[in-house]
Amino acid sequence: MESVLSAVQVLISVILIFLVLLHSGKDTGLSGAFGIGQTGGSFGGGSLVERNLDRWTIFFGILFVVNTLVLLKI
Repeated sequence: MESVLSAVQVLISVILIFLVLLHSGKDTGLSGAFGIGQTGGSFGGGSLVERNLDRWTIFFGILFVVNTLVLLKI
């Protein structure tokens, strides 16, 4: 069980790093490469995509913390 949770932790970590890098900051960063930070794109503007990106980042962040706590209790 511990090895499965450890593998899940690595997967969550990689996804969380990717999601954080997609956020647009003062520079466009990696989000500019995928067109997320641009307005008027095919996604109906950047606001909906940015909100969904925020939600997914928060979800995976909480999942990361919960998985870490479960791994510490094992």
